Parts: sequence; structure tokens; C-alpha cells
Amino acid sequence: QVQLVESGGGLVQPGGSLRLSCAASRSIFSIYNMEWYRQAPGKQREWAATLTNGGTTFYSDSVKGRFTISKDNAQNTVYLQMNSLQPEDTAVYYCSAVHVFTAVRRWGQGTQVTVSS
Repeated sequence: QVQLVESGGGLVQPGGSLRLSCAASRSIFSIYNMEWYRQAPGKQREWAATLTNGGTTFYSDSVKGRFTISKDNAQNTVYLQMNSLQPEDTAVYYCSAVHVFTAVRRWGQGTQVTVSS
């Protein structure tokens, strides 16, 4: 079973940057699409970015142009580089892996990102 562990969250000022990491327990990127979601206080979890097993990226309108999803195959790690952060980006960020054939989804435990002055 795939396990995902996020890290890199924290407190940052508006306009600042953070890089989140999601380490997978084994090599999975060839058969899983990797995604980042976020859940703000009192709101539903929302999709932020996808990196397909083929290397294609997709972003929600709310993060497009500011966030970048990438991966390091050797480290079995997916990243979310977040720039120009704003208070509305405050949320718990979750990494997710979706099997490309079965659609089985795995979640990490989440990492808190707080954007505040």
C-alpha cells in the first residue's frame, strides 16, 4: 500500500513562498497521477494541481501562474512550489496519488500552510 508523507508547511507572510514536499513510500509515479488538494477552515477540500504519470500538469484557476507541481523520480517525491502566497491560500494541503488504471486514491496526512502578516 502506498503511503504519502507531506512536509514543508508553515507560516509565511503575504507575497512569500513555500515549497511543499510529498514523499511516497515507493516508486509510483509511472502508474499514479499525483495531485495536491487544499482545505481552508470551514470549506470543502478543493483541487489545486495535478501531475500526470506522463508528466502533464494542470492547475486550478486559483493557483495557476503562482504554484508549480513537479517531481523527483529518484527521491519518489512530488513538490508544490507556491509563490506570491496570499491569506486566501491558508489551508491544510494534502498530497494525493490516484492509480491510473483502478482510480484508487491515497491521501497523505496534510500539512498546514498559514499566510499571515
